[in-house]
Amino acid sequence: MKRPPLTLKGAERLRDELEKLKTVDRPRIIEAIAEARAHGDLKENAEYHAAREQQGFVEGRIQEMEATLSYAEVIDVAKLGAGTRIVFGATVDLEDEDSGDKVTYQIVGDIEADIKQRLIAVSSPIARALIGKSQGDAFEFQAPNGLKRYEIMAVRYD
Repeated sequence: MKRPPLTLKGAERLRDELEKLKTVDRPRIIEAIAEARAHGDLKENAEYHAAREQQGFVEGRIQEMEATLSYAEVIDVAKLGAGTRIVFGATVDLEDEDSGDKVTYQIVGDIEADIKQRLIAVSSPIARALIGKSQGDAFEFQAPNGLKRYEIMAVRYD
C-alpha cells in the first residue's frame, strides 16, 4: 500500500496542532471534567457530559494525527528541484483565461488539503490537470461549475 504524501510544512502544521492538543486542550478538558465531577450527580450534569464529549473528540484527533504523521511520506518540496515543471508540492500562480482572475494554489497531500488556505489535494481534478505542465502552459479541466481554462503564470517550490 502506498504511503500518502505530506509536505514538510504540512507535517509541521500537524505536529504543532498535535502539541497544542496534548499540552493545552487535553489538560484543560481534564480540569473541566474534575470540576464538573465536584458538582455532584453526574447523570444530569451537562458540563460533565460536554467535557467528556470534548475529551473523546480531542483523544480521537490526537490518535488520528499521530497515525498520519507516522504513516505519511513527508516530502521537502524545496529539495525536489523540478524547475518550472509542476509536481507534488508546487505552488502555482494561475490566470483564468475567461475572467482574467488570478489565483495561487499549492498542490499538497489529501491529508493537508484546505481550499481556504489555497492548498489543493494532489488527487483533485485541477491538480491532476496541472501535474506535468510547466510555466507558460495553458490547460483546462472540468470544474463542478463547468469547463475552466487557465494559463500557468509561475511555478515555484518553497
